[in-house]
Amino acid sequence: MKEQIQIFDTTLRDGEQVPGCKLNTQQKLEIAKELEELGVNVIEAGFPVSSPGDFDAVKQIAETIKGTTICGLSRAVDKDIEIAAEALKNADNPRIHTGIGTSDYHIYSKLMTTPEEVIERAKHAVKTARNLCAEVEFYAEDAGRTDNAFLAKVVEQAIASGATIINIPDTTGYCLPEQYGEKIKYLMNHVPNIDRAILSTHCHNDLGLATANSIAGVLAGAQQVECTINGIGERAGNTSLEEVVMIINQHERIQRETSINTQLLNPISKLIEFEMNMPVQRNKAIVGENAFSHSSGIHQDGVIKNRETYEIIDPKDVGADDSQIILTARSGRAALRYCAQKLNFELTREKLEVAYDRFLSIADQHNQISNQQLVSLLESI
Repeated sequence: MKEQIQIFDTTLRDGEQVPGCKLNTQQKLEIAKELEELGVNVIEAGFPVSSPGDFDAVKQIAETIKGTTICGLSRAVDKDIEIAAEALKNADNPRIHTGIGTSDYHIYSKLMTTPEEVIERAKHAVKTARNLCAEVEFYAEDAGRTDNAFLAKVVEQAIASGATIINIPDTTGYCLPEQYGEKIKYLMNHVPNIDRAILSTHCHNDLGLATANSIAGVLAGAQQVECTINGIGERAGNTSLEEVVMIINQHERIQRETSINTQLLNPISKLIEFEMNMPVQRNKAIVGENAFSHSSGIHQDGVIKNRETYEIIDPKDVGADDSQIILTARSGRAALRYCAQKLNFELTREKLEVAYDRFLSIADQHNQISNQQLVSLLESI
């Protein structure tokens, strides 16, 4: 039996921090319902202390969503933790997510304190949260740039204080996959009480490595992945939920599984794109408009003969339309005949040659040929 990886969705918290992506409470509630249907294990609904609106959104989601853990973020500050607990008090499965920076950049420049004080503040925050909520997750901000030996000490104390989930964020997206995987493995082997908690990945995409780092973390022993729909998030974004889920699904050697209903990936991607006004790039993996489109003649011929020649995912498995054959000047005869047949035109070999010559002369003047243009061409033969 495969080990299940918990999917922690932070679209409504980390994703919403993107400029221009602010959601109102009703929008958040609608998205939370869709995330629950998608099958995520944890919804990070917001940062309750940040504003009255965010508090109300977390509160309403906690009161409405009953089949999924609802999480609220806090800093290692008593007021943050208390307000998070208040927002979550009517949740069936509440979780407070609290933590503090652990890298030298955070300790000396941001917090202006000492490593010893960071450990004490981490312990106090976890104990405070644990007294108010049955489940506590601890984050070591900027763990990606934190010395592993010191990180292990912080993690050990957080677990001893009551945290049962430990988040290891690559906050700046700095790590290489090998480095991030080694960090998770180091913690698995050097934290004496690690068996009392699960490790979670939370990777940012500043160098385009968020998904790769998350998978490296899973292979090293992490049991939870923190991610967002479409990979939205601060700066260059977060780990993309749809990418992580489909990588785990497609690769047998990973020997893990998730609870995600993958056929809902494209519909929820479009919902997030619309509600948060964040267009998905056309070549985005899994959910981009071109993810299952083919315009090169060589590729088109291969896909027409056998879809798996150039596609490792069946579009229907992720809720997308069928593979698309896009007619362009790079298309070949096989694609032209295929598209003609879909429009109920059967071409003999001779007619195909005539049609193809005319097609190329038109295609050189357009980015792609529409069905209407193709019908006009075929009717003229």
